[in-house]
Amino acid sequence: MSALVNTDAQTVDVAQYMTRAALELIGQAALGHCFDPLTEEGQHPYAEALKCYIPALTALSKWTQLYRLARPLIPARLRRPLMNLVPSRRVQELLRIVDTMHANAVGIYTEKKVLAKSLEKADEDGEKATDLITLLLRANANASKEDALPEEELIAQLSILMFAATDTTSNSLTLILDRLASNPQVQDRLREELVAAKGRLEGGDIPYDELMSLPYLDAVCAETLRVHVPAPLRFREAQADTVLPLSKPIRGKDGTLMDSIAVPKGTVVFVAIQSTNINPDVWGSDAHEWRPERWLEPLPESVAEAKIPGVYSNMMTFWGGRRSCIGFKFAQLEMKVILAELISTFVFSKTDAPVIWNFAEIVHPTVGADSWHPEYPMKVTLAQYVSRRG
Repeated sequence: MSALVNTDAQTVDVAQYMTRAALELIGQAALGHCFDPLTEEGQHPYAEALKCYIPALTALSKWTQLYRLARPLIPARLRRPLMNLVPSRRVQELLRIVDTMHANAVGIYTEKKVLAKSLEKADEDGEKATDLITLLLRANANASKEDALPEEELIAQLSILMFAATDTTSNSLTLILDRLASNPQVQDRLREELVAAKGRLEGGDIPYDELMSLPYLDAVCAETLRVHVPAPLRFREAQADTVLPLSKPIRGKDGTLMDSIAVPKGTVVFVAIQSTNINPDVWGSDAHEWRPERWLEPLPESVAEAKIPGVYSNMMTFWGGRRSCIGFKFAQLEMKVILAELISTFVFSKTDAPVIWNFAEIVHPTVGADSWHPEYPMKVTLAQYVSRRG
């Protein structure tokens, strides 16, 4: 990005760079694998596929329900050949994206499978695996026959791990940059906090404990994840008959006042995370407003009283319980590390591009309502203190 700014580039597609950064961070942390050194322009094919998967799927949303109904009726060996014959550019693009994701997952799996075997032989020398996938492969190899996962399942788990860890975090970061560009006074205040923190250190790298405790950085991240849930569409199926208590009584269509709802086994429930996060009864009259300062003030008593069962800041953004996001701590660190570098170095401003945020399994930006290719062009300039420092 610095190279682009130094060549007087008018705009930078921040969505692309957030995807590349998120892929590289999860690749090194979870896989011990480098996808993209982030040293030049251009998109890694895997990053491009991960970024475009949800938009491509959303573009076919009218037909996905029909496919779900028809799929069990089609023999497995015929599904892909039949899809290859569908004369639709969008269907063929989705197939290309899926093939790219699968091919990269297979390549990484094969590489790590060889490494896991070599580490088994090196155990007596004290060599240990440090990446998540190698550890999982070794654990699976040592598991009983009943508990071990088949190779196809391991590859699928690898692919979904990379997708979930890349797309949600990258779009969350782009959402934060969007809000900061719309609120330059907030961006300036955040930059002051980050520059001050870096100025107290000789090397310029903010230590983990200090980075995670910077109050305004934390407030900006928390407020964005509250108002803009990156993955808002979540469904669950009741595994047993239950009764759902309500925070306050509601009146049914027949006029009956109810303080609970019966949920029979097998009922599919849509969990409205976005509505929960911006509920005025919980967050106050300005619940819909993006205001990071609320996290620097005492929160309303109603927030604690609501007993939201989430794992993060009285919100359901990262879910809760046994199926909460396993990487939510990593995602927080990732966002703060990237923002600490970007905001202390650059100033982000909006352009005239008609960027819209698409409501989907994972919200994503496009230029115009008719496009399904994720992008967010922004004007990026060097922060003043960087220019003075030369």
